[in-house]
Amino acid sequence: MNIEIVSGSPREHSVTLRAALFFQRHLAEKYPQHNVGLVDLRKYHLPFVNAVYSSPDKAPEELQPLAHRMFAANAFIVVTPEYNGSFSPALANLFDHFPKQLHKAFGLITASVGPLGGMRAALQLQHFALALQGIPSPQMLVVGQVEQKFDGEGNLLAEAFQGNIDTFTSEFIWLAEKLHS
Repeated sequence: MNIEIVSGSPREHSVTLRAALFFQRHLAEKYPQHNVGLVDLRKYHLPFVNAVYSSPDKAPEELQPLAHRMFAANAFIVVTPEYNGSFSPALANLFDHFPKQLHKAFGLITASVGPLGGMRAALQLQHFALALQGIPSPQMLVVGQVEQKFDGEGNLLAEAFQGNIDTFTSEFIWLAEKLHS
């Protein structure tokens, strides 16, 4: 199964990238039977959506590598900061280019430096995944004070947070494998 982790912030010093890097390594180590990739929105400068691509071959040449990854994914873990009570506009723009992720599992992670961890964004993200025709895992991961839980390289700093990680991961993988089989 192909799992793409989407780091939904284009900011140079993204704090959500910390969690995305952690989960990329965590899933690769714990579930080596799956291919785990990372779509880092800092590396993609997508124009504001002016066309929707329903398959990789319909995307412009410069977007085809990304389009192939998006459509080849069997499941996504989406990591986003909270922007004004919602998820990242760059994240929405990515999926607006490549919508209709039919029957794919979505693991939802929000992260912020504040204590609430982007809870309002998490609720909005559930609706967004459903609008993409994906299936969001009911077990979301809300990471408050992310800089105290993960360092800049994505290493876990707060061992007490491991239980939350394990619950999120096992529920996401269960759903993704059921949908993929």
